[in-house]
Amino acid sequence: MAAAGSWSDACSSAGKAGTRPGTVVGVTPQETPPQDAPQGPWSCRLHVITGKGGTGKTTVAGALAVALATGGRRVLLTEVEGRQQIAQLFDTPPLPYAERKVASAPGGGEVFALAIDAEEALLEYLEMFYNLRRAGKALGRIGAIDFATTIAPGVRDVLLTGKVKEAVNRPDATRAGGRAYDAVVLDAPPTGRIARFLNVTAEVAGLAKMGPIRAQADNVMAVMHSGSTAVHLVTLLEEMPIQETVDGVCELRAAGLPVGGVIVNMVRTPLLDAGDLQLASTGQLDLEGLAAGVKGAGLRPSAELVHALAAQAAQHARRVVLETVQRREVEALGRPVYELPLVADGVDLGVVYQFAELLRTQRMVG
Repeated sequence: MAAAGSWSDACSSAGKAGTRPGTVVGVTPQETPPQDAPQGPWSCRLHVITGKGGTGKTTVAGALAVALATGGRRVLLTEVEGRQQIAQLFDTPPLPYAERKVASAPGGGEVFALAIDAEEALLEYLEMFYNLRRAGKALGRIGAIDFATTIAPGVRDVLLTGKVKEAVNRPDATRAGGRAYDAVVLDAPPTGRIARFLNVTAEVAGLAKMGPIRAQADNVMAVMHSGSTAVHLVTLLEEMPIQETVDGVCELRAAGLPVGGVIVNMVRTPLLDAGDLQLASTGQLDLEGLAAGVKGAGLRPSAELVHALAAQAAQHARRVVLETVQRREVEALGRPVYELPLVADGVDLGVVYQFAELLRTQRMVG
């Protein structure tokens, strides 16, 4: 197992792909291995949640927001991909470009949510710093904003992350701590582009050497690289999500972004003990004992049924072996690991609260 925070080991896949370990296309490598976020429980103000599509990162982001809000805190949950998944998760109408309360947490906590839109963020930026909201709306009507952010995707990311940064730093003298929110959770883009999305200074370097966009990008990076931020990765115990997680950690470290914990979602509990798993995986399961168990359940232990059950047991045993191998890959990243179970009936609001309590029990949240 790699030592905690091991940089070169986590980036070994990049080396196998023909590039220097730690070198990621489009990301400026650091001269020295960067520091990961401190070990949990996480007291960060900004929690960035990423993961391969289908791993349940929005569910985890929602659960983490509820966990952070527990005990009377106020948390903002944000999304930037325009899919309104937070609204679906919390069973609310589609979110406007305005912060709306979507949940209460145990102990009097509150979870607010915001769907960040690049055009609205630009209009807000123009109004806040230049009093040019009307001019911005005119640009929107002729399609200039979409044109600009399409030919220069880095600008869109600056606008999106800039709004997140503003929420993190927003003052509120009426609250303890002097901030509007005790924490902000960002349901971020997938691991395949998370480093580019967060590393906005590198993305706009070729477009803006100076001026307001570059200044905004630098301000965003000051938050993203600070000790108040952690980027958590959601994965499954399957080969492709695990490989994408390893690659994502490599890219984040190469960009000097603080890697937080790894949340393994949809974990299945083994249905057989270690001895039976070994027998099942090698096709040596006691068929007579299996037949007796079937009969004890009140079913007729036909040969066809017994062999079908043995085949399922073998398949289950092979999956457990595969998951064991993948779990070692996660542990080798040297980051705290948290696990959430597979929910057979699908995710609803009750599951979000259940997962929030599990994250607190595992001390992801202090």
